[in-house]
Amino acid sequence: MNTDKQILFTSPSPKVQVHLPDGRAIEGPRGTPIGDFLALVDDPSAPTVGAIVNGELRELTYPVTIEAHVTPVTMATADGMHIYRRSLTFLLEAAFEERYPDQKLSIDHSVTSGGYFCQVEGRPPFNQEELDALEAHMRTLVEANQPIRREHDVPIEQASAYFQEKGHHDKVRLLEHRQKQTLSIYRLGEHGDYHFGYMVPSTGYLKWFALTAIDDGFVLRFPRRHHPTELLPLPKFPKLLSAFRLYGDWLERLGISDVGSLNAAIQSGHINEIIMVSEALHDRRIAEIAAQIAARRDKVRFILIAGPSSSGKTTFSRRLTIQLLAHGISPFPLEMDNYFVDREATPHDENGNLDFESFDALDHVQLEHDLQRLGAEECVQLPRYNFHTGKQEPGEEVQLTSDQMVILEGIHGLNPRLGEHIPAEQTFRIYVSALTQLNLDRHNRISTTDTRLIRRIVRDARERGYTAEDTINRWESVHRGEKRYIFPHQENADVMFNSALVFELAALKPLAEPLLRQVPYKSPTHIEAKRLLSLLEWFRPMPADSIPEDSILREFLGGSNLQHFTIWRHA
Repeated sequence: MNTDKQILFTSPSPKVQVHLPDGRAIEGPRGTPIGDFLALVDDPSAPTVGAIVNGELRELTYPVTIEAHVTPVTMATADGMHIYRRSLTFLLEAAFEERYPDQKLSIDHSVTSGGYFCQVEGRPPFNQEELDALEAHMRTLVEANQPIRREHDVPIEQASAYFQEKGHHDKVRLLEHRQKQTLSIYRLGEHGDYHFGYMVPSTGYLKWFALTAIDDGFVLRFPRRHHPTELLPLPKFPKLLSAFRLYGDWLERLGISDVGSLNAAIQSGHINEIIMVSEALHDRRIAEIAAQIAARRDKVRFILIAGPSSSGKTTFSRRLTIQLLAHGISPFPLEMDNYFVDREATPHDENGNLDFESFDALDHVQLEHDLQRLGAEECVQLPRYNFHTGKQEPGEEVQLTSDQMVILEGIHGLNPRLGEHIPAEQTFRIYVSALTQLNLDRHNRISTTDTRLIRRIVRDARERGYTAEDTINRWESVHRGEKRYIFPHQENADVMFNSALVFELAALKPLAEPLLRQVPYKSPTHIEAKRLLSLLEWFRPMPADSIPEDSILREFLGGSNLQHFTIWRHA
C-alpha cells in the first residue's frame, strides 16, 4: 500500500484529493476532470475508460469538486468494456454517416469472441474492400483524437425533432414513450445520437477494432476484457447467425421492429395478439425440433441439451418431451448433476475456489459408461449425488426400452468430450439461449446477457428468496463459466432454440424494478442495478395475465403448469 505517496498537480487553484484503492492519493486543482487524475496511473495493458467516484460510475470528463475515493474503470472490467464498445459503435455510426449518408446501419446482435453483427439496409452487403475503406476512415477519426461531447438534458421534443429530420424513425418511436422529459445526446463532429450509457472522452481511446465481412453483413470486432488490447480470432458461427435470422423473421411477422413499436402495441391494447403469435412461433419451432429427432429415431438414443443460465432450458426440455411423446417417443430424463465427482476431487479455479462448472467436476467417464449401457438397453444403477456430504450414492436402477431416448440437460451437453466414444449418429445436441434481437433502436442493442440476468433476478427472488444484490453478486462467476464451458461449443449443436420472447422485458419489469431498487447504495452491485433499471425505463410495463402457463417465461414469472411435470415411463 503506497499510503504516503502523492502525485501533485502544480496550480495555485484550490486543491482536491483523489484516493485510489491501493492507498495512493493524487492532488490537483478542484474541478479537474477525473480522467486527468487517472492518466497519471493508467496501465497501457488495460486502459482506463471511466471511473467509480464515491460509489457512482462516471465518465472521464467528470469534474472532481470534492475529496473523492476513486476506482479506475479499465477495459479489463465489465463496465469498462461496456463503455469501450458503446463508444466504438458510436465511432462506426459517425464514420458510416459521413461515407454513406443515405444508408441505414443496424447494430443487430453480439457474436462469439468479441463483436457485433451489423447490417446495412437497402444495398448489397459490403465486400471486404469497402469495409477496409470504412475502417480506414474510422482510424482517421481515431488518429485525430476528436472529442466525443455529451449534451446534457436535451428536451425530448428537441431530440425527437432532430431524429425526425435525420430519418431515424425508430428513435422517434422510442422517445414517444419515454417517461423522463430529457435525455443526453452525444456528438462526434456533425454526428449526434442517444446512447444507453457512458462514452470515452475522445476517439483516441478507440484503437482496437476491425471490420470483417461475413454472410449478409459484417462484424464490428473488439477485444474481450481478459485480453483488453487484442482482437481474438473470429470463428465461424453459421448456426448462431441462422438462429438470429429466424428470430428477425419472427419480429417482422409480429410487426415489432424495436422497443418503440413494442411499447406502442402495449399502449394500444394489441399485446395479447403479440403474445399469442410469439408463443405459437415457439410451439412450432419445438415441434420442428421434435420432428427432426423423430425422423432419426432408429439411430438417436441421447438428446443432449445445453445453454447458459436462465435460458429456459427446463421448460424447453419439458415442452420438447411432450412433442416427442406425441411421436411415440418416451424420453428418460437423466440428471447431469448426479454425476459430480466427490467434493474432494472437485477442481479449483484460479482464485482457489471449488470450480463446479469445470468439465472435470463431472464424473464424465462414469456418465459415458452409463449412457452406453442405457443405449444398449442394459439394466443400470444410476448414481445420486448427495449435496450435503459431497459424495455420490447409489440411485435407482433403470433399463430403457427400444422406444425411449435419454434426455440429458446440463452445462456440458455440447462439449465434444462428453460422449466422445458414443457414435455421433446416436446423439442429438440442442443449444438453448435467449438470443435477444429486439433492440431499443438501430444503434442501441439489448444484450442477451442482460435479458438472462433480469430473468434470473426475478426467478431467484421468487424461488430462493435471493435479493437482486445476491443474484448480481453471483452473476460474474456464472457468466465466467458460460464463456469457458458453453459458448465455445455452441456451434456443435444440431439445432439451436431461441427462447427469447419479444414482450418479456415488459412483463418482467414490474417484478424486477422493485428488486433492483432495493440494492443498497453502498453495495458493489449498485452500479449494475442502476444500469439495469435504466434499461427497464425504456419499456412500458404489461400484465402477465395473458402469458400461457406453459410459456418459457413462466419459468421465471411463476405460474408454470410444467413445474411439476414428470415424464411418463414404461413399467
